[in-house]
Amino acid sequence: MRLLVDVGNTALKVASEVNNNITIIEEGDINWSVVKEIAIAQVGPNKLLENVTTKAQQLSIPVRQAKVTCQLGAVKCAYPQFQNLGIDRWLGVVACHYLYPNKHCVVVDSGTASKVDVVTKAGEHLGGWILPGLDMMIESLVSNTQKVFSDSESLFLPELGRNTPNAVKNGALIATLGAVEAGIAQLNCDFEDIQVVFAGGYGELLQLHFEKPSVFIDDLVLKGLRNWCEFIHK
Repeated sequence: MRLLVDVGNTALKVASEVNNNITIIEEGDINWSVVKEIAIAQVGPNKLLENVTTKAQQLSIPVRQAKVTCQLGAVKCAYPQFQNLGIDRWLGVVACHYLYPNKHCVVVDSGTASKVDVVTKAGEHLGGWILPGLDMMIESLVSNTQKVFSDSESLFLPELGRNTPNAVKNGALIATLGAVEAGIAQLNCDFEDIQVVFAGGYGELLQLHFEKPSVFIDDLVLKGLRNWCEFIHK
């Protein structure tokens, strides 16, 4: 069994992979006796990984740290300095290309930050944008203004706000959805040829309010990590 580990900015996501089947599990439920290899995609702090790496060292389990390369299979990175691209973005792009090989993809991973990336059906990563996540947008706005405030009760809705908390939260939502639409526009083709994929902590919310057909994939980075492992082992 291979253990797949996605180290985000604020949380750790762990999955077991057996015969290409990925199952998300709790860190405390890892069956260490059957783990043959660990693959890690890390953008967050080392402290989130301490328990996993300590156990791997104790049991002499090989650990592979996923890295961005200029090309992985058919997927080509848009960054000339590819090392500067976040591994989470890269694996999301890779996963989407292999999940939807006959479509251009707009990849939206929204958590602490919101990332929008565009990849063609040929595997050419065109680049992307990094925006503050919904919470970060709100916190930045509220902390830097005197009369703008938010609350924990108001929902994120794609409509005009009629009070200040609504205006703040809905503005963050609309700004992010606008970036998704802008990503679609970069492809300059019929929408039928495009697959929009949402992921991350706020991915499901964004997909709910996105008017065009799309999907939410909770384990997108882990799927990309599995793809990375397949190419590394070839």
